[in-house]
Amino acid sequence: MEPTKQSFQFEELQAKLAGELHRDITTRLIYATDASAYKVLPLAVCYPKTEADLQQLIQFASDKNLSLIPRAAGTSLAGQVVGDGIVVDISKYFTKIIEVNKEEAWVRVQPGVILDELNLHLKNYGLFFGPETSTSSRCMLGGMLGNNSCGSHSIIYGSTRDHTLEVSCILSDGNKAIFSSVSNEEFEHKCKVHNGLESKLYQQIKSILSIEKNQQSIAKEYPDQKIKRRNTGYAIDILASSSPFHSNGKAFNFSQLLAGSEGTLAFTTEMKLNLIPVPPKEKALICAHFENLEDAIQGNLIALKYQPGAVELMDDQILKLTEGNITQAKNRFFLEGNPGALLIIEFARETKSEIENIAKEMEAEFREKKLGYHFPIVSGVENMTRVWDLRKSALGILSNMKGDAKPVSLIEDTSVNPEVLYDYIADFKDLMRKHEIQCIFHAHIGTGEIHMRPVLNLKDSRDQEKFHAIGLDSAKLVKKYNGSLSGEHGDGRLRGEFISIMIGEQNYQLLRDIKQCWDPKNIFNPGKIVDTPKMNTHLRYEANQKTREIKTYFDFSNDMGIVRATERCNGSGDCRNTHITGKGMCPSYQATLDEKLTTRARANLFREFLTNSNNSNPFNHKELYDILDLCLSCKACKSECPSSVDMAKLKAEFLQQYYDSNPIPLRSKLIANISKINKLGSYAPSLFNSINQHSTLGKIVKKKLGFAEERSIPKLHKTTLRKWYANSYKESNKKKVYLFADEFTNYNDTPIGIKAIQLLEKLGYHAIIPKHMESGRTYLSKGLVKKAKFLAIKNVNLLKNVISAENPLIGIEPSAILTFRDEYPELVTPDMVEDAKNLSKNTFTIEEFLYQEMKNGNIKKEQFTNAKKEVKFHTHCYQKALASSLPIKEILSFPENYTAIEIQSGCCGMAGSFGYEKEHYELSIKVGELVLLPEVRKTPKTTLIVASGTSCRHQIKDATERIALHPIEVLFNALVQ
Repeated sequence: MEPTKQSFQFEELQAKLAGELHRDITTRLIYATDASAYKVLPLAVCYPKTEADLQQLIQFASDKNLSLIPRAAGTSLAGQVVGDGIVVDISKYFTKIIEVNKEEAWVRVQPGVILDELNLHLKNYGLFFGPETSTSSRCMLGGMLGNNSCGSHSIIYGSTRDHTLEVSCILSDGNKAIFSSVSNEEFEHKCKVHNGLESKLYQQIKSILSIEKNQQSIAKEYPDQKIKRRNTGYAIDILASSSPFHSNGKAFNFSQLLAGSEGTLAFTTEMKLNLIPVPPKEKALICAHFENLEDAIQGNLIALKYQPGAVELMDDQILKLTEGNITQAKNRFFLEGNPGALLIIEFARETKSEIENIAKEMEAEFREKKLGYHFPIVSGVENMTRVWDLRKSALGILSNMKGDAKPVSLIEDTSVNPEVLYDYIADFKDLMRKHEIQCIFHAHIGTGEIHMRPVLNLKDSRDQEKFHAIGLDSAKLVKKYNGSLSGEHGDGRLRGEFISIMIGEQNYQLLRDIKQCWDPKNIFNPGKIVDTPKMNTHLRYEANQKTREIKTYFDFSNDMGIVRATERCNGSGDCRNTHITGKGMCPSYQATLDEKLTTRARANLFREFLTNSNNSNPFNHKELYDILDLCLSCKACKSECPSSVDMAKLKAEFLQQYYDSNPIPLRSKLIANISKINKLGSYAPSLFNSINQHSTLGKIVKKKLGFAEERSIPKLHKTTLRKWYANSYKESNKKKVYLFADEFTNYNDTPIGIKAIQLLEKLGYHAIIPKHMESGRTYLSKGLVKKAKFLAIKNVNLLKNVISAENPLIGIEPSAILTFRDEYPELVTPDMVEDAKNLSKNTFTIEEFLYQEMKNGNIKKEQFTNAKKEVKFHTHCYQKALASSLPIKEILSFPENYTAIEIQSGCCGMAGSFGYEKEHYELSIKVGELVLLPEVRKTPKTTLIVASGTSCRHQIKDATERIALHPIEVLFNALVQ
């Protein structure tokens, strides 16, 4: 196809940029959505590297009559960062913390700095940035400025606007400007000097706010100024109350206008932010349980009397949905019964006794008013973090509701004075009854902002109309209570249509005039705040869109089909967490900061192709193959993603479906069938090893098969575990346990398997290797699901009548044994599902088994040495995602004077065969270098390095030359002989 004139123009632009410009369909589809209900395909996506790049983009957009859509983490709930122009993603390169001034308590940052990472950096200074969103682990300061974000502690810390001292930006004429506080004299000077567009901005705002009629209209129509969270339209109410327009006002600062402007007025390049001292160290949460929402609303007013730092709400429907998420189910530890609503009330004071006294007084008042039934105090950083993680999961967890009807972002950001909240919610419930809609309630009740999400099916044209009708009715209701339609999430495409209702036509025209002056060619993020399209247009789903039914190898019935499994992703962006914040999801993203490598991007592309493909096999798309190629199948998304998007499962399903129409690569066949190859090699292991380890022959083999020459190939042991066991087996009266002789331990890690059996025997157990097939892990990793399905069925049939609670099945290699728990119930035939589930309940990693026996007192400390030893351990991805690292820590700490510390790493980077493959080697090392490998290198030689996964141990050996032990080896060596 001949290049179009437009594509040549983009090529000219790319030649002028230091950053990257992408026009491929994959990238454009990924950026067509954010965390909202909207979808608009952009013309291109740019990752600018410099301010000069931004100036080039602005000039290009101006010349070609195009628009620029600024984007940070892309977690916008109101469609702020979707548009049909060029999406400008600052999250990759504009990420510097430029300067910290401890004495004056401020920081200068670029807009792509992540909030949690900023606060980690500021910890050493005893300072932090106060506004804190539920997306703090990935949201960026530029996005927070654009939306004027607040967060859970806005009761005391207010909004981003309250802490913005200065904004450096590029205006629509391409010139740089710095906006900060100016005195009355400086304001007048800026109005008079001839400084291009910047002077016009000061002149215009003076002409608007000097008119008494405008001042009166703003004061009358804008939301109640007592409301901390108010972000409707441009903040001309803030400017109107500043000097020189108000005698007692603060100094005029255009930064106040840019905060909440959603990137529609200028392009931010730097921000100078006010910092505050770290709060008192003593903190605790009072998690007040209520019978219903109304009682919780009344309870909120009582809680506010005691000056908390935060009061957050979760209703019973959200709490119920958290049961279905692996991570959040563990965070429900403090719940008692089934509360209709929960208030999470945080206090920070100088002493514990102060908080305890407050808690007692507050509980007494609750009980006196007959509000609430259970008031546990949760303290300690770890437990408090778990409670807050439960609360923060709400945005993503709402996608776990089955079917096409989901709680949608619509009126999730309204804010009213807490004093009128009870009446407002009563009226709101009447509104929901009028529309015959169910609603979910959560979030910032302490500041009068409850996120209310009506449950709608936006694939249905009737619900698309209700979407608009409810939006309109709710705007009128919020206006009745003099509230703000947007508290912190912004107006965007969702609420922009109703701003004239909220602030009146006269004030709305002032906003249009401001936009025209700042951006006369409508370059910056058009269609947001002013002149917004009807809010139920440009939706992610077409009207009356049918959900495609696709036959799959895995069972996706729990999601009502694979298409809905991909639709679970709502774009909340948890997969954009970085290694600095201690999360494990999407290691390839963490190593590259490339949006295409997030779970969100992959889910978006899956959804688009499975929904819209015209191919008889909708999986037969190279674009899907390419975007999944760098997925390490680490399973972190299954537990860390609040929507429980299981990309490893989706990838395996995709590959099998893709291979149904395309040839399976030779290397994939070899890796999948490695057990068969190892079985042949086990007849002459020395010969097999000598070829693979030979300096010349080994390189030839690796080169021919596409393996990285830098990698060492795992050796075969001189015997297999099964052979050793057959020759050593003796009957015993000890308690029976069944050991799964997985395909890795059987051939390569045989000594670990032998020590496991010997350890169990010495601890009073008789280990039996039952008849079974290999786990199927290698087939799943390469997408040969049909073969894995055969093995799953075979193993369930072989073991269902052998394994029980009294005689469990335990395994050494996590990726193999956890297949029983994870994939088997979704692979076997429908009539075998219950058998597979029962088998999975009695299948454990060897660490889980030993930990439980130690807890039950069946294994004694006296059986182990009392010598001192320090241990550092890395947990296999699957254990972190599907089980827990706690059993490893506990069993390694069980000998009297052993100390075990977990390395806070994500994936090791090897990921089965991934790190062996030539084209993946570099990324594999990058992932390992994020945390694990540097930690191992700096660990003293006297400290034992431990890793439960065979691939993890291999990565550590290749990259650091340290030998990592399996936990079993440590315990075996610690036995009293």
